[in-house]
Amino acid sequence: MNRELITEQVRAIAEKAVGDSIELVHVEISGTNRDSVVRVYIDKAGGVTLEDCSGVSHRIEAVLDEQDLIPTRYVLEVSSPGIERELYSLRDFEKFTGQLAKVKLSEEINGQKVFVGPIVSVDGSEITISDRSGCDVKFDHSQVTKANLKIDLAKEFGR
Repeated sequence: MNRELITEQVRAIAEKAVGDSIELVHVEISGTNRDSVVRVYIDKAGGVTLEDCSGVSHRIEAVLDEQDLIPTRYVLEVSSPGIERELYSLRDFEKFTGQLAKVKLSEEINGQKVFVGPIVSVDGSEITISDRSGCDVKFDHSQVTKANLKIDLAKEFGR
């Protein structure tokens, strides 16, 4: 089972299943070759509902079962990416410019690999974060190993 190929096929199915009003955020397949977990993250303005997740899940599952794309047992999970959602693409960084994020890089910048601060800008593939140390840090998207939004507690509590 070529997991990357199946993931891309599931992504194509999920893109059709979400329709125009829901955004497909990410698709991943984990687990073993005998017991796979297919995770689909969706979002929309105002947040996704249980009905959104259920509807998308039924549409994806119908196609997966019809095409027998995953020949072994699998569990399909469709959910919101969550409040501290992971940032997967440059588009995600652009969409959440101005919001607090935590970014882990593959290479050190000034002796540091992890940066927390608001996303300042995205220019081509270059992302700028205003690190908590007060410095703007620029790096290429290809250096990002993991990134996610963080809750800005000071902002949430009105300080």
